Amino acid sequence: MTPPTPRPASRTYDAVVVGGGHNGLVAAAYLARAGRSVLVLERLDHTGGAAVSARPFAGLDARLSRYSYLVSLLPEKIVRELDLDFRVRARTVSSYTPARRDGRPTGLLVGGGERRTRESFARLTGSEREYAAWRRFYGMTGRVAQRVFPTLTEPLPTRDELRRRIDDEAAWRALFEEPIGVAIEEHFADDLVRGVVLTDALIGTFADAHEPSLVQNRCFLYHVIGGGTGAWDVPVGGMGALTDALAGAARAAGAVLATGHEALRVDTDGRTAEVTYRSADGEGVVAARHVLVNASPRELAALTGQAPPPPAEGAQLKVNMLLTRLPALRDPAADPREAFAGTFHIAEGYEQLAAAHADAAAGEPPAAPPSEIYCHSLTDPGILGPEPAAAGMHTLTLFGLHTPARLFTRDNDAVREELLRATLAQLDAHLAEPLEDCLATDADGRPCVEARSPLDLERDLGLPGGHIFHRELSWPHAQDGTGRWGVETGQANVLLCGAGAVRGGGVSGIPGRNAAMAVLEQATG
Repeated sequence: MTPPTPRPASRTYDAVVVGGGHNGLVAAAYLARAGRSVLVLERLDHTGGAAVSARPFAGLDARLSRYSYLVSLLPEKIVRELDLDFRVRARTVSSYTPARRDGRPTGLLVGGGERRTRESFARLTGSEREYAAWRRFYGMTGRVAQRVFPTLTEPLPTRDELRRRIDDEAAWRALFEEPIGVAIEEHFADDLVRGVVLTDALIGTFADAHEPSLVQNRCFLYHVIGGGTGAWDVPVGGMGALTDALAGAARAAGAVLATGHEALRVDTDGRTAEVTYRSADGEGVVAARHVLVNASPRELAALTGQAPPPPAEGAQLKVNMLLTRLPALRDPAADPREAFAGTFHIAEGYEQLAAAHADAAAGEPPAAPPSEIYCHSLTDPGILGPEPAAAGMHTLTLFGLHTPARLFTRDNDAVREELLRATLAQLDAHLAEPLEDCLATDADGRPCVEARSPLDLERDLGLPGGHIFHRELSWPHAQDGTGRWGVETGQANVLLCGAGAVRGGGVSGIPGRNAAMAVLEQATG
């Protein structure tokens, strides 16, 4: 529960952080622990931004990670350096993808041990070839992850420095120079296996496998380097456990967290700044030596009176559900408790993904919407209260791909519902019973399904165009204008510490830490 919001206790701070999402809280905690006076201004009545837990279904004690839901990019060093009481738990299964082969229901299980994974590949594809290719391909990405991930909390390397650090020309070409579709097609022959690999390039990113801009490569890279392994873990207690721990660390170090305070304007001469804000008590002004903006580049431009960046466009459908039981699968070899514990891929074959992208690029909702699901409560049952747990209930989180914001502009509610129905129909095709029969109902008798389009995320969280990364992800190396840490802006004492910073995106805390390091470095330089 968020403590009562204090009014800013001073008119002058060493640092004002605009936005109380996880990156802003990381920055505030580091700066306050370094002895700086810090004020966090948060527009909403709670901190956490998109990394929060909530009980969205009336009368049911199930605490879901409402928006962001898995952890990969958060460095252990941030948890350690800030003494956070926060843990993650590994999923026992990486993924399960249902399929039909020769008229029979089957599927691909990745996880449960090397033997079971190898046997699953052979059962699906009829040979050992694809599994051997899988091992080679992810051996390559694993080596890249070990070399790149540590650089994310260091000053930005140049492109050449990062290339030398990776020290693998084939990997560099596959990930940094050619569309990821080239490498996928060179390594894999099976359409379903190709699709499972490609999905990591499309999370929140509307692109084709062969998009010349390589935006899909950047997305893929961030999805396979987390922690130096690429593993995606479950936050124990839900995503809100992380931001609650960060808020606690910032407060314990002396930072003032003012919720219900919306920043309106930042005026700066490069050495000192003033932040004008609005709260229930009216407008106020605080002065600061540094301002750290934990918001999008678009919001940064609006606050500082600069020209806005190019528009961003999100491309996902986010759905939260609560079930009375996990549905049975048509694949007789699939245990629902394994299949839903990892990432459950739906309509994500390679050609299916291409067709869905083509539909959406033509302005139509995908005929077969691709998506992926996982069940948090299988790995972390503690997010369920005693009654739902005793009743055998489970959560499901669905993340739909290739649903760009442009599709929803004609009628957000109608298109959202249309896509939700079509997406769940794709899931039902692989179930032995309709998902609808497994949905719990809330205290008002409504099915426990909550869907959010990109336009909903823009309205609720201020994400530009509903883009979960605030804009397209950047390469993790220096380019013209990126600065030393990737958080610098056109004003020397105004820094961007949100997902739109270089090396931002995902639940990582990296831009927050890097912005704090930039401030502390300026002070000692």
